[in-house]
Amino acid sequence: MKIVYRAESIIDANLVRNALADDGIAAYVSGHYLTGAAGELPVGGLVNVMVAESDWPRARAIAERIDADLAERRADPGYNDDWAADAV
Repeated sequence: MKIVYRAESIIDANLVRNALADDGIAAYVSGHYLTGAAGELPVGGLVNVMVAESDWPRARAIAERIDADLAERRADPGYNDDWAADAV
């Protein structure tokens, strides 16, 4: 298996994994349990999306597209990552 995407969060990793699955590429999110150890482990580089080496070129193109979309969304001045519903 080869790393195709180094995620900022478990959510980003699963977005990429699901997109790969939709395209017929089997992918595995590694390190997802390590996020619970934040504070004990280095903050970055814990969560990765991995694919078979033979799928890597096609998977990389998909991962790069999703990463660019995520970066564009985060760069939007109106972006608000507080997705919880407002209290009634």
